[in-house]
Amino acid sequence: MPRGTMRTRTTTAAALTVLALALTACGGGEEPTAEDHGGSRSAGTGAKDAEDKAREAAGLPPEPSTTARYRFLEALDAIDRRISEPGTDEQAVSRGLDQCGSIKASPDDRDRLIRQTLERFAIPTGLPDINTPKTGGKILAAVHEHLCPDF
Repeated sequence: MPRGTMRTRTTTAAALTVLALALTACGGGEEPTAEDHGGSRSAGTGAKDAEDKAREAAGLPPEPSTTARYRFLEALDAIDRRISEPGTDEQAVSRGLDQCGSIKASPDDRDRLIRQTLERFAIPTGLPDINTPKTGGKILAAVHEHLCPDF
């Protein structure tokens, strides 16, 4: 992996961690009551719950943590750096989450899942030199391990 990619991902992960800690520290004081939000426990929590329910109904896992995203992208880089080039991280994670839906729908049809994985990550057209069941299996394993281990 090029040093710049690793440094960018490491820096991004570190910045997100610092931001999360800062936001947690700023929140000091009392927890808001239901009355503070017009009767709802928390406006942010309600939206998150609705999003999680919609994702579950669509057969998708919850939104991955920053750590899970980072590990997934690192796993893709270990397979072939071209799968998730700098600037395409969100696209790679989105494709991985979509593949989680396929894993949940057909967990026992490994050959089909491998073909779908290769197609979903545009390997046949974008990287034909690595368009093999072995590559598809590695990407599928990375998706399963890091984005939807419970599927």
